[in-house]
Amino acid sequence: MDEVILRRCVKAAQYMLENRATVRQAASKFGLSKSAVHKDMCVRLPQIDARLAREVAALLEYNKAVRHLRGGEATRRRYRGLQSAADGV
Repeated sequence: MDEVILRRCVKAAQYMLENRATVRQAASKFGLSKSAVHKDMCVRLPQIDARLAREVAALLEYNKAVRHLRGGEATRRRYRGLQSAADGV
């Protein structure tokens, strides 16, 4: 595996763990696609550092478990903003 990819995987994993970040947030931070970050975390990272990969896998499971809550909150914020804009007009 290329050295650049190795370093990228480890940096992205450390960022995700330190910030409790989602795949989307990590992809945005490192200028990558969600697919690239997901592949790095699920396929490449276990080959590089098994302990780090287990920690990231646990975080990914947590993020998957709460994604419906994040989506609901995002929708609530969106419609609250639209309602405020309509009230001001």
